[in-house]
Amino acid sequence: MNKKQFFLGIILASLIGGVVALAGASYLSKQNSATNFTDKQDTSLVNWLSNDKFTVPDGINFVASAQMVTPAVVHVKSSVTVSQRQRGADPFEEFFGFRSPDRGGAPREGRSSGSGVIISEDGYIVTNNHVIENATRIDISLEDNTRYSARVIGTDPTTDLALIKIEAKGLPFVRFGDSDQVNVGEWVLAVGNPFDLTSTVTAGIISAKARNIGILRDLENNLQIEAFLQTDAVVNPGNSGGALVNLAGELIGINTAIASRTGTFNGYAFAIPTSIVKKVMDDLLEFGTVQRGLLGVQIRDVSPELEEYLGETIGLNRGVYIMEVNEGSGGEEAGLKKGDVIVGVDGTETHNVAKLQEMVARKRPGDKVEVRYMRKGQEQTTMATLKNISGDTKIIRKEAPKRSVFSGVTFEDVKADAKTRLNIQGGAAIVSIDNEAWKKSGAKVGFIITSVIGQDGRYRISGADDLSEILQNNKGEEIVILGVYPNGQEYYFEIKID
Repeated sequence: MNKKQFFLGIILASLIGGVVALAGASYLSKQNSATNFTDKQDTSLVNWLSNDKFTVPDGINFVASAQMVTPAVVHVKSSVTVSQRQRGADPFEEFFGFRSPDRGGAPREGRSSGSGVIISEDGYIVTNNHVIENATRIDISLEDNTRYSARVIGTDPTTDLALIKIEAKGLPFVRFGDSDQVNVGEWVLAVGNPFDLTSTVTAGIISAKARNIGILRDLENNLQIEAFLQTDAVVNPGNSGGALVNLAGELIGINTAIASRTGTFNGYAFAIPTSIVKKVMDDLLEFGTVQRGLLGVQIRDVSPELEEYLGETIGLNRGVYIMEVNEGSGGEEAGLKKGDVIVGVDGTETHNVAKLQEMVARKRPGDKVEVRYMRKGQEQTTMATLKNISGDTKIIRKEAPKRSVFSGVTFEDVKADAKTRLNIQGGAAIVSIDNEAWKKSGAKVGFIITSVIGQDGRYRISGADDLSEILQNNKGEEIVILGVYPNGQEYYFEIKID
């Protein structure tokens, strides 16, 4: 570089420096003279990233998932009949042996609410069983406030799931995702209606998988399945039955419970994974009841406490210890024995009871599963054929109860589980009422008629057809109808049969 080039370089650098200095002075002058915060923020180098300078990566973009899912999450309102006590003597109690805990007081209607997820364009909705349990009416509100009445297709208390349906077409719905592919630490969204605040979206991560928190332990048949996804996305009362989705907008769980000492969110919530949800929904759609395949073993988690209880060393840190093998079960036929430790099913590791139950719950009676287990320090594998609770491989189909219509009122035979729960021999449940006289008399949907007192005495009701025949024979007469609501409350009303 010669002297001439050197001096030209200095001159050029000086000119550029001057321009930059003048621009900076102008910039600062503009910032100081701004008369509103928009100008101040636009001329500030702080938080410089703006919409045209910064794009949120698709993998952590909550907006797209929320927009996809929110229209398909509904508000579920359930109406149930609750007792209303009233003092005073009841002559029917004395003369007819009909005991009424409310002593003839008119029942009142209670309401509960939760969420649901549309899973098909023709109106099938998944929700929690506890959201619609014992409901006499179920009302559905969509995001756009369109209202529908829903009917129950089927329920499964062992997983706390229910399938309901509204009569509509072309509805938005949420596609099932693969909960097996969800990882701890992955972002998820919870969508529901907490505290009746519709279409609420919260975000969090998956905190754990295959959690058993003991909320279904009181079921009589001991067939409850708990293998929850745990998340720290905020979930509160009203979120039950709502969607837990990944950032692709796919359903990976149904929000069901919260860990709380106050009744509100305390940091963790629990969702039923879609590995179970989809199977239960398919069963309820096809058969009306859930097909449970059972291995037929009594099990506990491997733990130091179990070793202490057994008084022996198991030799493993985790797995599922077989306490007993039921006679004639699929497990016995596959060669499993007391003391074996199951460590895998169908190629998936089963570190605890919850995971083993989840893997088996995906199957139906007659399906085969590959069981990997440890026996005296040696790993072995066997194939087991799952059986139902009756000990065979038959598929159980739920038969639709018989219905009959009399004077605009529709009745149906009482379902077997209701007979057992209410300790009644028979009866006819009111399905719908299109008769003002019946409505004014106090009749309500869901009420189960067990007896009719007419001019010729008292008639026990065995079913819907039996009731219709008795009503027909008492036309023109005033009768007393006695029965019970799904919550166990006894009640009666008088009506003239036209």
